[in-house]
Amino acid sequence: MMLRNTLLAILLIAGAGLSHAGAPEDLIRPIQDQWAEIKYRLPAKQQAEGYGKLAAQARRIAEGSPGSAEPLIWEGIVLSSQAGAKGGLGALSLAKQARQRLEEALKVNDKALSGSAYTSLATLYAKVPGWPIGFGDDKRADEYFKRALAINPGGIDPNFLYAEYLVEKDRHAEARALLETALKAPARPGRELADSGRRLEIQGLLAKLNKEAR
Repeated sequence: MMLRNTLLAILLIAGAGLSHAGAPEDLIRPIQDQWAEIKYRLPAKQQAEGYGKLAAQARRIAEGSPGSAEPLIWEGIVLSSQAGAKGGLGALSLAKQARQRLEEALKVNDKALSGSAYTSLATLYAKVPGWPIGFGDDKRADEYFKRALAINPGGIDPNFLYAEYLVEKDRHAEARALLETALKAPARPGRELADSGRRLEIQGLLAKLNKEAR
């Protein structure tokens, strides 16, 4: 029921001629809510399809909001999530689309949504295979994570996602410090599901580090 209601809200906004074009936060809120529902409540096998439908709605909102970075950022986030859920080489085109949207957002306002475009780009560069298959690049990933943290040093997402990357690089001490900072991040009004889901991920990664340290 919650998924259906959130999707209905997206359709109403997208079909209303974007009469709230001056308030990007209002436009992206249904996208944020639906993304969290898909990521933290849908079975893994259904997530790629869910993100695909959401990406189409995010595209309509971004097209109807020229000059706003926030819808572009969330379109990039949804496309990135769809790529991750789909997996394999077939996800590469989605990752490239996500990168394009996020780079467009940076040109508009690199500090929008507390630097989230940098966080999402960093994650793409960290997770996409490198040349000659894809555009993955550890140096760029590290650079963009640091830019994101310079804008939002206490944020839950940049700290967790950078920590996740550092764990993969066996930089465990640095990762642990970031995870501890992420757990102390202030709650985001209206993002309760996203916050609770992310905190579970943080705790899970900390538990893994603790187990390996024994």
